Amino acid sequence: MKSAGETSAAGHQGRRTKAKDSDAAHDRHLLRDMLLIRRFEERCVELYSAAAIRGFVHLYIGEEAVAVGVHQALTEHDAVVSTYREHGHALARGVPPEAVMAEMYGRLTGCSKGRGGSMHLFDPGRRFYGGNAIVAGGLPLAAGLALADRMRGRERVTCCFFGDGAFAEGEFHETANLAALWELPVLFVCENNLYAMGTALAREHAQTDLAMRAASYGMAAWAVDGMDVHAVEKAAHRAVTSIRAGGGPHLLEARTYRFRAHSMYDPDRYRPKDEIAKWKQHDPVTGMTEALRSSGRLTSARLKKVERGIAEEIEAAVAAAEQAPKEPVESLLHHVTGRNEEKS
Repeated sequence: MKSAGETSAAGHQGRRTKAKDSDAAHDRHLLRDMLLIRRFEERCVELYSAAAIRGFVHLYIGEEAVAVGVHQALTEHDAVVSTYREHGHALARGVPPEAVMAEMYGRLTGCSKGRGGSMHLFDPGRRFYGGNAIVAGGLPLAAGLALADRMRGRERVTCCFFGDGAFAEGEFHETANLAALWELPVLFVCENNLYAMGTALAREHAQTDLAMRAASYGMAAWAVDGMDVHAVEKAAHRAVTSIRAGGGPHLLEARTYRFRAHSMYDPDRYRPKDEIAKWKQHDPVTGMTEALRSSGRLTSARLKKVERGIAEEIEAAVAAAEQAPKEPVESLLHHVTGRNEEKS
C-alpha cells in the first residue's frame, strides 16, 4: 500500500504529465496553423505565376506567428477586421481554405462570392469583416463594430490588424482617440514589418516606437516579438483579458517581417538582401518546428503526416476552385444597386 506522500507525489506527477501533453498538443496546433498559412501562400505564388490567379496578391509569409498567436485569445463571438494582406488572418480565423482559394480565383464559391479577390476576403458568419484595400481603412470600422457591441450589451472584443504604414494616416489617430475616449473594447494589432510598401519605417516616422505613440492616446500599449508565436499569444491573452474586464482599448505592436516583397508586382529593390537573410533566421515556422523536434514533442513521421494533410487540403481547395462557376454577366450588378438585387 502506498503512503499518503507517495499517493500525493504520484498525483502531482500525473498532473504534470497531462499538462506537458496538453502543452505539446497546443504547440503542435500552433505549428499546424502557421504551416497551413505558409503552404497556402506558397501555392498561391505558383498559381499567380501560372496566371491562374490575377490581380494584386500581398503575401503574409514570415508574419504567420502574429495571426495565429493573436487568434488564440479570441472567441468565435469576437470580431476581426483585417488589411489587404489578410490571407493569414482569414485562415487563422477559420475561414475554410476552399472558400479563400475560390475567392482568389474569383469564383462564386469564394467567401466574397468571387467579387473581392485576394484583398477583400469577408465572412460575416465568422465575424471576419475583411480585407480592406485602403491603408488604415479598417480602423474606424473596428471602432464601429466595438461600439455596436457595447450598445447592444454584448461582451465581445473587436480585433483590428493593420500595418505600420497606417500610423501615418489620419484614420489611426482619429480611431485611437475615439476608442480611448469611449473606452471601446478594441484590440489594435499593428503588424510592424518595417516597411509601408517600399518606404522604410525610419523614413516615414520621426518616432519609430509605435507602441509608445499609441500609449499617448491613453490606451495600454506595448511591443511584442512578432516572430515568436508564444510571445504573441501571451501578449494577446493579457490584452484581451484586460479589455473584457473593462480596461478599454489595447494596442500590440508586433515587430515582424515579411519575407516576400510588398506584393507579387513589387521587384523589392528597396530592402538590403542581408537584412532579409537576417530576419529569415527568425522564421516563426522553422523555429517552432525545430523547437518541437528537439524537445521530442514532434517526430519526423508526425510532421510528414501534418504536411501531407495540409498539402491535400490545399490541393482539394485548388481543384474545387478550378471547377467552381464564374459569376454570369447578367448578375454583375447584383448587390451594387437597389434595383438589381438578387432575386430570392
